[in-house]
Amino acid sequence: MKKLIKIGIPIASLFLLIACGNGENKKKEVQQNNKTSVPILKNPAIRINDDILNAIYSQYAHLTVALANDNIAEAKLAANAIEAGAREISSDRNLAASAAEIVSAPDIDKQRAAYSKLSNEMVLLLKKAGMAEAELYVEYCPMAFDNKGAVWISATKEVRNPYFGEKMLKCGEVKEIIK
Repeated sequence: MKKLIKIGIPIASLFLLIACGNGENKKKEVQQNNKTSVPILKNPAIRINDDILNAIYSQYAHLTVALANDNIAEAKLAANAIEAGAREISSDRNLAASAAEIVSAPDIDKQRAAYSKLSNEMVLLLKKAGMAEAELYVEYCPMAFDNKGAVWISATKEVRNPYFGEKMLKCGEVKEIIK
């Protein structure tokens, strides 16, 4: 019973966090620092074969938009939710550790470095789990981290680069499709 409560409460909290505002499928615009951010779209058609990973991906998408918008505070919120969900995936502690790095990062450059590690882990987990509905795109920016390059996952083919934000929002390309 204790184990059920220990596992159930964080999962329920994560789903509650995701469900808040889930009744709208319209674009939402967030006003931060006198800048309008990129609309966050909730795409109910995307489903991953693992329910916990499905919930984590929803927050990962939120994190990606926050970094593309240069929004440190939103990135920390999304990473905090990812960390809570990642603790429920017993096979992967790296995901939780990378999310924790984003939460504690003092600036957006350090958030983006941790996001790169988190994205690599997410790609591996998503490939392993597979998709129940729709597909996801592994996108790549060759210029990230002094031309070492970095990947991220997107629900659309449209490139919105989380590594450079507004400086180079369209830099990147689709490298792979996760089905």
